[in-house]
Amino acid sequence: MTDTTPYVRDDVKAFLAMLAQAGGPAIDEVSLEEARAAYQAMHDLADRPARELPVVRDLTCPGPAGEIPLRLYDARDTREAGPVIVFYHGGGFVIGDLDTHHNLCTEIAAQMDLPVVAVDYRLAPEHPFPAAIEDCEAATRWIASNPDELGRNASGIVTIGDSAGGNATIVVGQLLAAQDAEVPVVLQVPIFPLAADAFGSKSIEDFADGYVLTRRAIIFFDTHYAPVRDDPRAMPILGDIAASPPTVLVTASLDPIRDSGREYGAALAHHGIDHIFLEMKGVTHSFTNLRQAVPGTQDDLETVFAAMKLMLERLDR
Repeated sequence: MTDTTPYVRDDVKAFLAMLAQAGGPAIDEVSLEEARAAYQAMHDLADRPARELPVVRDLTCPGPAGEIPLRLYDARDTREAGPVIVFYHGGGFVIGDLDTHHNLCTEIAAQMDLPVVAVDYRLAPEHPFPAAIEDCEAATRWIASNPDELGRNASGIVTIGDSAGGNATIVVGQLLAAQDAEVPVVLQVPIFPLAADAFGSKSIEDFADGYVLTRRAIIFFDTHYAPVRDDPRAMPILGDIAASPPTVLVTASLDPIRDSGREYGAALAHHGIDHIFLEMKGVTHSFTNLRQAVPGTQDDLETVFAAMKLMLERLDR
């Protein structure tokens, strides 16, 4: 008889056991303020400390509903024109902000040796779909316009984000392909993204509970964000895949939305898009922010960086 038990790495097992022992209410049993605070607390507990960088600066850019907060990270005080990384944080478009992913953004800036600009888009339910996407698009276009306030000249944009931010990564790439920005998206890096509707997939059934992200939480996020399911800005699998930029696509094998990412990877392959597909084995959703509690995920993240560097090198040939 075939063993259908999923492979779970030892460091992941220990973290999942700790979460189970800690218990606590589900995300839909607390207030929004408490849910947002708990997300920050988990990252404070589980992620590696932020790296020291010479440049960490808050700024803003114009958006469709007012100023959009941004945060610039750079391992160098000054640099020549080159790619600029734009980061969109996870959290189901309901929780998360510049601070929840601060440590991760310092790691990206240090390891990639490129400037990183994180986008603090509007959150649901106060601002449901498509407010977050509108902010991500507006901020990315502003960064691509090489504004003096940024102090860095972009020769191209690298978009990256986790979970909901992975969704935004793909959507912004499609929007900027349909209507050019001043410089193009040269690489996109969606990390465990929601690219297609996860409901009804095998992975959401297999990993509905006990693997960090739960089906109950996905329903909570979906209810608050209220995406229009036939709109490519919500489900980018419906968009123009053939116009996608080169891609590093990352999934996690124990993720309830894993199959959404796999479906997007298959679509990239079908359309002949230059891409690297990485599925991290035995790890969960949010592994990029669990690098202290789950030490092996630092190596997983560095694998993503290596793939990004390889793809950027290919662009220069």
